[in-house]
Amino acid sequence: MKQSPAPILWEDIRSLARALLAHPERRRRVLCRVILKGATRAALQAAATGRVHPRWGNGSIDAAARKYPLAAEPFPGDADYAACLKMALEAITG
Repeated sequence: MKQSPAPILWEDIRSLARALLAHPERRRRVLCRVILKGATRAALQAAATGRVHPRWGNGSIDAAARKYPLAAEPFPGDADYAACLKMALEAITG
């Protein structure tokens, strides 16, 4: 997956994982790709025009993820949240 040109911050990872956690497991991988593509699209538009994307925001993964419902952040050690964090990290770095 091509990553957003914007720097990736911890808040980006957390918001992406929380968006994934708010959806059924079977939808998460597709949703992850949609959010990352949206962030990339927004970053490219912002770089080209100086304006935020009307759907995806300012180009950050956090802004794109927040277009979807976010689950409350669980306590550390929650296995489902850990799986979502892992998915988010793999998608961003892979």
